[in-house]
Amino acid sequence: METSIAQKISVIIADDHTLFINGLRMLLENEPDIQIIAIAGNGRELLSILHTHTPQVILLDINMPGINGFEALKKIKDCYPKIKVIMLSTYNEEYLIEKAKSCGADGYVFKNAEKDELLDLIQSVSQGRVSFPNKIPTVNSTFDEPDPFLKQFQLTKRELELLQFIKQDYTNRQMADHLNLSIYTVETHRKNIMQKLSLKTPVELTKFILQYNL
Repeated sequence: METSIAQKISVIIADDHTLFINGLRMLLENEPDIQIIAIAGNGRELLSILHTHTPQVILLDINMPGINGFEALKKIKDCYPKIKVIMLSTYNEEYLIEKAKSCGADGYVFKNAEKDELLDLIQSVSQGRVSFPNKIPTVNSTFDEPDPFLKQFQLTKRELELLQFIKQDYTNRQMADHLNLSIYTVETHRKNIMQKLSLKTPVELTKFILQYNL
């Protein structure tokens, strides 16, 4: 049964990048549970729109000219505390996530998130829950000076990082989530690692890691 307009989650998108806004609009406008009621190109325009439109959820870019996302967020929470705000960012930086929390954001999502992740987040936040990315785990290497043994294989810094996660038995999906990468990117890195190490199967990779105590 198709969801009625009254049941839809009303959303405003605020971002100063036209291409991103167009892509996000295309992603969401055919969703039966979501209704985009306005688009804002900057923080000042967003605050002006809120005089006449009251959405349930705002997707708010952190970096915008004039009034940036954090400044807009504070004003929104002061004047319209019932509106839920999800911060949009290209940065997986802990201090930005913490600042979003302290300013009253209800969620934080990376701009390269999968569609299902974004839809789940909008749904969750609209129901009163908060959602922020997990803290990236630390691994036992700085990757600044690779092990001399590994240097000969010319692995990139990211490939060395993935090796540490593989050693800890992380799945491709877990690595993608923790590193803010698409699962396709993780799979590509794994293939490159296998090729550089002249290995053919995941079992051989595990044995290699154990054999050389990487």
